[in-house]
Amino acid sequence: HQSKMDFFCKLGYGKQDICRVLENLGQEALEDDVLKELIRMGSKPQAPESQAQPSQLKLVARGSCSTMPGLKWLGEDESDSSSSLRPIVIDGSNVAMSHGNKEVFSCWGIQLAVDWFRERGHTYIKVFVPLWRKEPPRQDSPIADQHILEELEKQSVLVYTPSRKVKGKRVVCYDDRYIVKVAYERDGVIVSNDHYRDLQNENPEWKWFIEQRLLMYSFVSNRFMPPDDPLGRHGPTLSNFLSKKPVLPEKKWQPCPYGKKCTYGNKCKFYHPERQHQAQLSVADELRAKTKVPSALGKEEERCRCSP
Repeated sequence: HQSKMDFFCKLGYGKQDICRVLENLGQEALEDDVLKELIRMGSKPQAPESQAQPSQLKLVARGSCSTMPGLKWLGEDESDSSSSLRPIVIDGSNVAMSHGNKEVFSCWGIQLAVDWFRERGHTYIKVFVPLWRKEPPRQDSPIADQHILEELEKQSVLVYTPSRKVKGKRVVCYDDRYIVKVAYERDGVIVSNDHYRDLQNENPEWKWFIEQRLLMYSFVSNRFMPPDDPLGRHGPTLSNFLSKKPVLPEKKWQPCPYGKKCTYGNKCKFYHPERQHQAQLSVADELRAKTKVPSALGKEEERCRCSP
């Protein structure tokens, strides 16, 4: 009797209705018969208290942009997901040697490049430098401002590519492969004056990516200066090149060199400020329109005279 009471209570039926049915049908009645009798009596199950309270978790469709505020993807920066700017991957050795005139590994050049992208609002910036650059400088490989590397490493901006010594010889991993791979996976921009031709021949996907996402630069009086047209005169601007969603520029009309003396009318491809609120007709069309108006008026007058 108690087991049947618990069973139907879990279904949501009231104890009084269950006791009444069990008294009518007897203690040995089957569960199906009890359920039929409860339905016949008009007893309705009620939702349990645990189900009555609405769940705080919400289902989100797969691929939806809306996410819970407390949830994050592992390994992702919070600001990088919402930023409209592309990730930046800097070839540290190329930038430092370029700033040091190919004679000194100038860490100050790396700092200038990082600061330039930070001022633009980029949140994901990574600089790759070989690990052996942490060693004390030698005469054949001088390093200037080496403390900057430590500061950038503490800020999680600088990444050292692995290297080790085997029997007194240094074994260095290819840092260019790290740079291209991370930029390709992040769909970012590579900052370097190197063309990575060996990696272009190695992977056709990398070849297209390097051709379209390589940002070259120059140093002018300790000023980091990338070009305004990274892909040439007919390519995107620098702001569109560095953003995930490029903005189309507004079409600028060139004023007509003939001004008011222009006789092309609406066929003129240049801009006429005096014709903003006028129907732009050619001279021939305007003459035809003027000749049609008096002829039409004369026909109406003749019709009025002939009509009784």
